[in-house]
Amino acid sequence: MRFLRQSLTGLFLVSLTLALLVYAGQLVFSALQERMASEPRVPERQERVFAVNLVMAEEQTITPVLTAYGEIQSLRTLEIRAKTSGTLTELSEDFEEGGMVEQGQLLAQIDPSNAQSALNLAESDLLDAQAEVRDAERALEIAQDELAAAREQAALRERAYRRQLDLEERGVGTAAAVETAELSAAQARQAELASRQALANAEARVDQARTRLSRSKIARDDAQRRLEDTTITAEFAGTLDAVNAVAGGFVSLNERLANLIDANSLEVAFRVSTAQYVRLLDDEGQLIRAPVSVALATQGLDLRATGRIIRDSGAVEEGQTGRMIFAKLDKPGGLKPGDFVTVEIEEPPVANAIRLPATALGPEGNVLVLTSEDRLESMPVKLLRRQGDDILVRADGLSGREVVAQRSPLLGAGIKVRPLRQQSEADSNDLMDLSDERRARLIEFVRDSTDMGREEKSRLLAQLEQAKVPAGMVTRLETRMGG
Repeated sequence: MRFLRQSLTGLFLVSLTLALLVYAGQLVFSALQERMASEPRVPERQERVFAVNLVMAEEQTITPVLTAYGEIQSLRTLEIRAKTSGTLTELSEDFEEGGMVEQGQLLAQIDPSNAQSALNLAESDLLDAQAEVRDAERALEIAQDELAAAREQAALRERAYRRQLDLEERGVGTAAAVETAELSAAQARQAELASRQALANAEARVDQARTRLSRSKIARDDAQRRLEDTTITAEFAGTLDAVNAVAGGFVSLNERLANLIDANSLEVAFRVSTAQYVRLLDDEGQLIRAPVSVALATQGLDLRATGRIIRDSGAVEEGQTGRMIFAKLDKPGGLKPGDFVTVEIEEPPVANAIRLPATALGPEGNVLVLTSEDRLESMPVKLLRRQGDDILVRADGLSGREVVAQRSPLLGAGIKVRPLRQQSEADSNDLMDLSDERRARLIEFVRDSTDMGREEKSRLLAQLEQAKVPAGMVTRLETRMGG
């Protein structure tokens, strides 16, 4: 009886399970039939809108700035060398690395003993030569007097001879007297000839004495110059560099002791490309005397100086391109020869130019402008200059239009956008005072920023150091800090 009851219970449960499975299958089948019979629903698609930053394009006359890199040089650099050999007996206190010296200042003294002795001997020889010239001149005067006396004696003997001839013709004189007078006249002429020879010898002696005197003067001047060469002075005011001298040390002839650099007369030499060089020429093909600005960046602090272009290189060096240009600095402002600096040159002004961010220019030379329906339109432009993070362009119909400041691959003609307009720093007239803490935080952010160019950093730092700064610039910087 118990077995029958359990069998019936099991059979009932199996039947109930099968019934539930059939019901579930029917429900699934009905759902599938209804799903397949219904029409598919397509979700409504919405147009994607991109947010873009816009800048206003305005035509204006802009003075482009050409950026190059160069080296500071001195217009006057003199190698101080020993003009004679000897021991350095004296050195100036300023004769050291970086020492400042004045023009004519005594720098070093080489032992002058030998040079002084040579000068004394030369002066003694000069005195002997002068005495010999005086003696020769007195002998010349005596010889001239003797020649004059011999000539008078010869004239008297000649007249006596002619008188005896006249007496003989009249029969008063004798032949013996005539012969005696003739012999005396001949002897007088012989004496005159001897006096002339003595005069010639005296004149030759005077010439020799004067030649010796001239040589003695040359020797004396040479000895004086050698003595002066033992004294080394500064040819001009400047700074000493590469000093290589010690008091008491021995220096040889022409040994370099130091370099004297005129630190107040500096120039910068920098190289530009040929295309950039052409932009610095006037209508006659001459290099313009454009103003330049030189900067040496040192941990956020810049050493700056101004100057003007004075010349360019006479030839292009082998293996080099472009042109080497030289600009004279007005005030060095702490710069030293050998500094590697950034040079900014003001080019001739460009009329009807539009300044835009460099990120606004597409690879095909076009920009995206905003239409009245908040859609983008592509417009070709002519690139005039690149100015750091900005560009100068020109295009018909671009002035007064709003241009997308940052291009991206997702933007193109016909795309609908949501414009984000920001007031530019140049147009912002609202100035505000900053607390020291807030100013220091902004300066630190700009210095440490890696997505800013050198020119943008310099410009922002210069504005942040002012007493009052543009409020729009502060807002943008703090927004970027928060982002």
